[in-house]
Amino acid sequence: MKKSFFLLFSISCFSIFSQDSTAIKSHVAHAINELKDFVAIPNDALNADDIDDNILWLKKKFGERGFNTAELETDNLPLFFAALPMEDSKPTMLIYMHFDGQSVDASKWDQPDPYETVLKKPIENGFEAISFDALDDDINYDWRLFGRSTSDDKGPIVMLLNAIDLLKEDGKEIPFNLKVILDGEEEKGSKPLPDAVKQYRELLKADFLVINDGPVHSSGNPTVIYGCRGITSMTLTTHGPAKPQHSGHYGNYAPNPGFQLAQLLATMKDKDGRVLIPGYYDGIAIDDTVMEVLKSVPDNDTAISEKLQFRTAEKVGGFYQEALQYPSLNIRGLGSGWIGKKARTIIPESATAELDLRLVPESDGIRLKKLVKDHIKKQGYVVLDHTPSKEERMAQDNIITVTEGSVTDAFRTDLNNPYGDFLTKTLQDTFKKDVVRIRIMGGTVPIAPFINELQMPAFIVPMVNSDNNQHSPNENLKIGQLAYGIKVFFNILSTPY
Repeated sequence: MKKSFFLLFSISCFSIFSQDSTAIKSHVAHAINELKDFVAIPNDALNADDIDDNILWLKKKFGERGFNTAELETDNLPLFFAALPMEDSKPTMLIYMHFDGQSVDASKWDQPDPYETVLKKPIENGFEAISFDALDDDINYDWRLFGRSTSDDKGPIVMLLNAIDLLKEDGKEIPFNLKVILDGEEEKGSKPLPDAVKQYRELLKADFLVINDGPVHSSGNPTVIYGCRGITSMTLTTHGPAKPQHSGHYGNYAPNPGFQLAQLLATMKDKDGRVLIPGYYDGIAIDDTVMEVLKSVPDNDTAISEKLQFRTAEKVGGFYQEALQYPSLNIRGLGSGWIGKKARTIIPESATAELDLRLVPESDGIRLKKLVKDHIKKQGYVVLDHTPSKEERMAQDNIITVTEGSVTDAFRTDLNNPYGDFLTKTLQDTFKKDVVRIRIMGGTVPIAPFINELQMPAFIVPMVNSDNNQHSPNENLKIGQLAYGIKVFFNILSTPY
């Protein structure tokens, strides 16, 4: 169904959004063209030249809007920083986004080049490419822009730039000192970020942080997220014979590492998915006020189970949002020997489980990993950090190799924070809809160093559609969300705190 841009932007208190639909259409069309231009610059986080090319584009575009810009050198690739002229009387807002993208496999995309934006309209069984000339006649909210980083995060960056244009055109003064930090290594973990934040502490200092990454709630309603879970990982490998052995000759005799690992993993959780390791959930308390906020999120647990095609959810929490308040223990990969057409009649030499542990602020990643290792030891295992030697194999039964990944911390801002109240009220007044307030989201955004080092409240205000195929082939941005984001930035940046 086609929707005019007048309906999208109509809001009586801001004159730029009450202009005729032709003028508004031209502003959004400009944003589409600018996004096409930005997406055309490859941005694989693994390619330093890509990041340099994107920074050149950012310098030009932010400079045109009156920002002072700088490259902030780090232990690896530089960060991009921009700021409008500062006034001591104003509170300071720091905006974080990233401009790098996941690597692409063009063969998996429904278009020749993932870096050449394609306009598509929805059809019964998917989407159909249409010419950008169609924008000269009409723009439909449901049309989408397909290309790498259209939604994650080049789209939101372009939304901000075009909101600045609209603010200037409408003569609006921004009641904040505005700083922007853009990351070129988010998709590979932002490893230089913690040290960079310490190094540039004074430059990045602000009253609050707004992160414009990720999708709005699946309901489509305006969304404010107060935190995100952290993550760490572990690799567990059990050991059988030094080399794979014939299962006829040595079955019932040589220990099978697959069964060893399966039996060990089964001791870690009950049948309802709760972690059985003592102390794993320590420190977590959900009072009535928090529970009310969790229940206010318009999730539909039945719809989630139908979408994911399982009948019964695990019982870590009573419903989806409550489940996210606890640390998780997940088997993300499991392997031993060969399977399928390659299956062999052997006893494997080893079996491996890859675990990820999602963290909440009450749970320290190093502590949780120690709890897991202590639990393994209590099951009778000797824990090593390397592949056992022959001497170690002959001296011990039940040997397991455990290696650990790095820790990315969780963060969570208090639900009563006044800057959170400001953002929520602004979105409520702008869209006349209930704002979805999410206490902590399930995924991880590597910006905890901002919060931990700078001691500032942080909020995620997502802009893009929930079905944007983030990180995957056929990533896309709904044109309605492009317009939505411009409106969000315009109103936040023109509303006094």
